[in-house]
Amino acid sequence: MPEAAAVADPMVPVPYRVLRQRREIDGVHTLDFEPAEGRTPFRALPGQFNMVYAYGIGEAAISLSGDCDDTKTIRHTIRKVGAVTAGLCSLGKGDSVGIRGPFGRPWPLDEARGADIVVVAGGIGLAPLRPAIYGLLAKRERYGRIAVLYGSRSPEELLFLDELKRWRGRFDLEVEATVDHTTGGWFGQVGVVTALIDRAGFDPDNAVALICGPEIMMRFCARELEHRGMSPADIYVSMERNMACGVGHCGHCQFGPEFVCKDGPVFAYDRVEPIMTLREV
Repeated sequence: MPEAAAVADPMVPVPYRVLRQRREIDGVHTLDFEPAEGRTPFRALPGQFNMVYAYGIGEAAISLSGDCDDTKTIRHTIRKVGAVTAGLCSLGKGDSVGIRGPFGRPWPLDEARGADIVVVAGGIGLAPLRPAIYGLLAKRERYGRIAVLYGSRSPEELLFLDELKRWRGRFDLEVEATVDHTTGGWFGQVGVVTALIDRAGFDPDNAVALICGPEIMMRFCARELEHRGMSPADIYVSMERNMACGVGHCGHCQFGPEFVCKDGPVFAYDRVEPIMTLREV
């Protein structure tokens, strides 16, 4: 098969190699990948994901967590939850992986132009939202007020602390973090992330919310945003499912009538709210 045809096939992984790897917190690593020699990097959008193949082990769907304007490298933040992700997190500089993608619908940054933006992240959900934050800050003049609200179970599980501090130092960005519990040494907020929504500065009649985290957290955050007066159509959530093909063929990620890999992973909340409350879906 000609090389161009192989690259164009969405089911054929493209070889990449690890440029750098670093531990973020216990069980979570960030890996930067660069294309193998002779390969051209692809352009992705905030909110999309790749299927990342650990040779000899298998594939996993991993959201992008880097700056999408940097087309020379691909960044993924990976939590070890099984054999594939453990294999990926154990890779070092120069090791090879296969990457298919990017897949999925991105965060609606262009559609949100002129609106206030509320970014709500829970736990590792900050990683898929980080490219959106980069995109918002790169074109800061397009948006109104921007609030980044982040919740984690404990201070030890907060991601990207250095970036959070830098973002907090900006005058054009509201950043708040909270933890569910602490044993001392934490002087920030304690409580669930939904409590931050009530204090955030935004106009609910002209705002767009981006939420990523555990499903129960996203439901409660969406409910709180609705209490503030936001329309469910202006609230966007990123769903996670067991994606295997990335192109809607295998059915592993079916979510009611939707396929998360091609109809998502980013959905308007009014589209998925009825499904999220159903058991076994």
